[in-house]
Formats: sequence, C-alpha cells, structure tokens
Amino acid sequence: MNEGFEDFDLTGRSVVVSGAASDMGAAIARSLVAAGAKVLLGDVDEARLAQALEGAGGAAGQVFAMRTDVTRRAEVEALVDRSVSEFGGIDVMANIAGVIHDSLVVETDEADLDRVLAVNLKGVYLGCQAAARRMSEQGRGSIINMASLAAFAALPELSCYSVSKAGVVALTRVLAAEVGPSGVRVNAIAPGFVEGGMTARRVRRTDGSVDEEKLEAVRAGVRQRNPLRTTGEPRDIANAVLFLASDASRYLTGQVLHANGGSYMPS
Repeated sequence: MNEGFEDFDLTGRSVVVSGAASDMGAAIARSLVAAGAKVLLGDVDEARLAQALEGAGGAAGQVFAMRTDVTRRAEVEALVDRSVSEFGGIDVMANIAGVIHDSLVVETDEADLDRVLAVNLKGVYLGCQAAARRMSEQGRGSIINMASLAAFAALPELSCYSVSKAGVVALTRVLAAEVGPSGVRVNAIAPGFVEGGMTARRVRRTDGSVDEEKLEAVRAGVRQRNPLRTTGEPRDIANAVLFLASDASRYLTGQVLHANGGSYMPS
C-alpha cells in the first residue's frame, strides 16, 4: 500500500457482500479483493454468482461464494457464519442485494410490493441483524447498506423501491446508534443513476439486447439534470464501499453518502 493510503488497506479484513452477482456487487467485490480483503460473496443467482467469483480475482483462499436468499433469515445467518468459519470473523458486511419495480401507486400489485420490500428492506434488516451480533461481540466492524436517491427524491412509478430504500436509511441510523458503543459503524450509500444493472431495464428490447439510441437518450437526460454532467458507473459505488469499509471512514457512522454527481444535495 502506497504511503498515504494505509487507511484504505483491508489486508486481513473479512468482508461479506450480499447481492454480489449484480453489476454493482461484482464491482464491489473486485475493489475489496484488490484492497486485500478476504471476501465472501452471496447471491440467489448462482450462475452470475459464479461469474462474480471468477471475476473477483484474489489469491487462493481469499474469495468464496455461497448461494444466499437474503429474504430468509437462516440463509443470511449461514452466510455470516461461513465468514466466521472461513476467515475467523466478520469485519465488514455490505448489504447490496436489491430489486426494483415500476408502477404507479394505485396500480401496484400486493405481490410486487411484498417482493421489493422483502429483498430491499427485510433482506438488509436480516443482514444487519446477523452481522451486528457478531461484530458487537468482536468490538469492531463496519456495516454498509445500499440505499438510493429514490429514498430522498419523489420519483414517479418507483413507490415500492422508494419506500424500501427510505426504510434502509432509517434502519442505518437506528442501528448506528444502537451498536456504536460496541465499536461498530453503520453507514449507507445512496446512488443516483448508475449504468448497468437495474437501470438497464429502461433500454432493453424484448429480445434482451440494448437499444443504443434509447440508452444515449437516457444518459443525456441524466447529464442534463446532473451538475457534473455525467452518469455513475459501478466502480464509483465500489469506491464508496471501499471507503466505508476501511479505517479511512473510522469517524463516520449513521451517515448516508450521496453518490449521485450532485443530482441531489441534502442540506
């Protein structure tokens, strides 16, 4: 590690990443492994999880993967227990798993509401529970939850997603107050528009291919509303996770990092 960057060194730290099969989750895994962490990847999508494991890099015994449904308490607890058994503990928990649904409030099916809340809010809650118990016993740890710009801005047709992410923000702050005395930090990241993953749904044709013209139109719209005149990439969120996972953020807890290029600026 170069001089001046020691606080970002995660060598010897054990990290669990849920939702690791997503574009964002895979980028986060690569960043943490590059910083020297031992990383356990969890996701319900086994095929893409295997790809994320392969793409994470790292030395032998540094990275593992485990199928995990974050809506099931037993599976989330098993994921955390696996980190303890493989690595001797858990220093960082990154609750990244998430889904999205587009519909007006008056047209939303109960099943869609339940599905989004189960993954985005309940899944994060269970991840926080399992990690916080272990970390409080250890007297150290960093929990990182994935919120969203949608928790703070009124975005039509994203009511389920917005409600779930607002809940994540509230959970982050309450848990930070509860476990802070035990030496555990809890923070969240609220991304704006990030290319790939969820945002790709806007520009995919029925055959799954990307409509490049539509993609550029979406980018142009985001840039117009964004003071930096740019769009986010998975690596931007991965860098934010690295910061919150490391000692560089040792004095931060109960905070939300707004990684959105200035699209939303809280007072």
